[in-house]
Amino acid sequence: MSEQFTTSVTESSTTAVEATPATLPRWARRLNVSQLTAASSDGAALLIVAGAGTGKTGTLAARVAHLIESGVAPERILLLTFTRRAAAELMNRAGSLSDSEASARVWGGTFHSVSNRLLRMYGNGVGLDPSFTVLDSGDAVELFGIVRAEFVETTGIRFPKKETIASVYDRVVGTQRPLGEVVRAEFPWVVPHLESLPGIFDGYTKRKRSGRVLDYADLLLFLRGMLANPQVGPQVAARFDHVLVDEFQDTDPVQADIIHRLGDFGVKVTAVGDDAQSIYGFRAATVENMWSFSERRPGAETVTLEDNYRSIGPILDVANAVLGASTVHFDKTLRAIRTGERRPQLVTCADELGQAQVVADHILALREEGIPLADQAVLFRTGYHADVLELELGKRDIPYHKWGGLKFLEAAHVKDLVSLLRILDNPFDELAWNRVLRTLPGVGPAAVRSAMVELGINPPAPPAEGTSTEVPSDPDIADPLSAFLVGELRLPPAARAEAGTLRVALAECRGNGGEEPPVSVQVERLALWCEPSFDRRYENSEVRQGDLHQLQISATAYSDRSRFLTELTLEPPSSTGDLADEPHMDDDYLTLSTVHSAKGCEWSAVHLIHAADGNFPADMALSSPGGLEEERRLMYVALTRARDVLEVYVPLRYHHKRHALGDKHSYAPVSRFLSPIRDLFDEVAPATFGDELAADLNAGFSVADEVNISTAALWQL
Repeated sequence: MSEQFTTSVTESSTTAVEATPATLPRWARRLNVSQLTAASSDGAALLIVAGAGTGKTGTLAARVAHLIESGVAPERILLLTFTRRAAAELMNRAGSLSDSEASARVWGGTFHSVSNRLLRMYGNGVGLDPSFTVLDSGDAVELFGIVRAEFVETTGIRFPKKETIASVYDRVVGTQRPLGEVVRAEFPWVVPHLESLPGIFDGYTKRKRSGRVLDYADLLLFLRGMLANPQVGPQVAARFDHVLVDEFQDTDPVQADIIHRLGDFGVKVTAVGDDAQSIYGFRAATVENMWSFSERRPGAETVTLEDNYRSIGPILDVANAVLGASTVHFDKTLRAIRTGERRPQLVTCADELGQAQVVADHILALREEGIPLADQAVLFRTGYHADVLELELGKRDIPYHKWGGLKFLEAAHVKDLVSLLRILDNPFDELAWNRVLRTLPGVGPAAVRSAMVELGINPPAPPAEGTSTEVPSDPDIADPLSAFLVGELRLPPAARAEAGTLRVALAECRGNGGEEPPVSVQVERLALWCEPSFDRRYENSEVRQGDLHQLQISATAYSDRSRFLTELTLEPPSSTGDLADEPHMDDDYLTLSTVHSAKGCEWSAVHLIHAADGNFPADMALSSPGGLEEERRLMYVALTRARDVLEVYVPLRYHHKRHALGDKHSYAPVSRFLSPIRDLFDEVAPATFGDELAADLNAGFSVADEVNISTAALWQL
C-alpha cells in the first residue's frame, strides 16, 4: 500500500540554499530545500506532506508571503484553517516575512467562518436569506428534541434520544454516506427505528428553513451547493486566484469538495497536511482526501517535509517505528535536526494508583532538573483516564490545567443571554424564542407552544375535530419580535411581570428608528434583565453574572451584532472553568490533555499514560473499518508532541471492583503499537511494582489469559 502513496520528494537539507541569506527574499531565508520548493511552487496544484515538527506553519506562511511578493493581490488569496487562531498566526507570520499590511488583506479563516461570509454575500443567488443565524451544536440537539416530540409517539417504547438522532444526522451529512449504511454500521441499536429518521430529519430541515437558521453542516453544504450553481459558482470562485488549506488530512468529504470545486474553476490549490496525523474520523474527517488529492487534481506537485525541528533522535526513532509498522501512509521518515541522546522510558506500574504515584514523582523530578511544569504535559487516550492522576496531583499540591470541560457557550446562563441576542438578530428563530420563554416563571411546554402560535413563529398543529383554532393575529405585524413588543401574550399569571420587563429590555436594545445601541450596551442591558431569573433558577448566580460581564467585554470589539453572534458561535470562547484548583501565585501549571486536544502542541517533556492494550488502542475504536490505523496515528501524534523527554506508562493491572471478598481485577499487556519496539526504550519498573503483583504474575499468568482478557472488553453492549 505504501507504494501507492510514494511521493515525489525533493531531497531535504538543513541548509537553506546555495546562496547567502542577503541574496534571498526575506520569506526564503530560513527555509531548507524542501520547504523552499514548497513555498515557491508555481503549479496549479500542490500537496505538501508535512511530517510532525517539520515546519509546516512556517512553510505555509512563506508561501503566502511569496505569492504576495510575486504580485498576487492579497485579497485574492483564500487561506482556510480549522481554528481562527491558526489563521491569525499564519497571516501574522506571513506579514513578518513580507508586507504586513498586505498580508492582513488575505481572506483567512476557518471553513465555517469563510462559508458564512460567502453565503451572506452570494446567498440570495441560491435562495438563501443572507440574514440567517447560526445554530451551535447544542441548539441543534434541542431543535431535534422539539421535532422528535412532534413526529414520534415515544410513549411505551425506547426511542433514541435527541442526542443520538443528532449524532446520526451529523454522521450522515459529514461523511456523505446513506442513512441506512451509517446506522447499520455505527448505530446498530437505532436500526429498529430507522424508518422514523427520514421524517425527523425532514422536519428538522424544514424548521431550520422556516426559522431562517443554519447549523454547522449547512454552512458547508450551502457553500458547496453554491459553487455547483452555474450562475453563482463562477462568481464566487472569481474572487480568488489561490486557495491554501492547512491540516488537509482533517477535512471531511464536503470540505474537500469545496476545495476541488474552486480548483475546477481555475483557482490554484495548495493543500498542506500529514496523513500520519489524521485522527478525527469521529468528526467525519477522512485521510482519503490526502491520498486521493493527485487523482482529483491531475498533475499536482507533491513535496514532502521530513526534517524535524522539534524532537531529539531517540524520540523520533520510536515515532518512526510506530508509523513504519503500517503500510497505509505516504512514505516519509522523520530526521532529527536537534541533538540529544536521552532515550524514551517505558515505565511499567502495578496498577492505576501506582501509575499516578510514579507520574507525579517523575513530574516533580523533571521540575527539579529545570523543566517547569508549564513545559510538561500528561497525555491520555480518553478523558477519564486522568481521574486517578488528578486526585494524586491534588494530594501532591501540583497545580494543573485540564483541557476540555464545559465550553463557554454550553453554559446554560450564557445560552440564555445569547438567545435574547438571537431574537433581536433574527425574530423568526424558533429555538431562541423557545429558550427565552421557558426562562419565565410558570411557563411550561404547553404555554410555550401557545405563545409560539400567537407570535406566528410556526403554524399551529392540525386541530382535533371540533376544536377551535382561532389565534389572535395582526396582519400589520412584520415579525414575531414586533408582535411580542406590541401585544400581550396569553401567559400564566406568574410570568406576566417578567414578560413585561423583557418587553422593555428588548425594545431598548432594538432602539428607535433603526438606531440600535452598541452591541456591548445591548449585552449589558439584557444581562441586567437576566440577573433576577439567575437568582431564581441557578446556583452561584454571582459567578454567572461575571460570565455575562466577560461577554460584554468581548462585545465591545464589535459594531455589528450579527457578526458578534456568528463569530461567537463558530469560534466560541474556551472553558468557563478549566483550572482544577486555585493555583498558587508563584507556581506554573502542568497540562493534562487528551491526545486529540494536544494535536498541534509540543512540550519539553511528555508523559503518556495508560499505554496498555484495550486502552490505547481503545477496544471500542477497533470495531470500525480503519479504526486500528487511526489509533496508530493517534499514538504517533502523542509521541511526536515531546521535544526532549518522553515517558510512557503502562499499568499492568486494572481493578474492576474492590469488595470485602477480594479484589477483582484483570491484566493488560503493553500497547500493541509499542510491544514490538521495546528495545527503543529504557524500561523502568519502579518500587511501586510490588511483591503482590509479582506473585500474581508468577502464579501462571499466560498468553492465553492475555488474549482472553484483551478480547473480553469487546463484549460490551
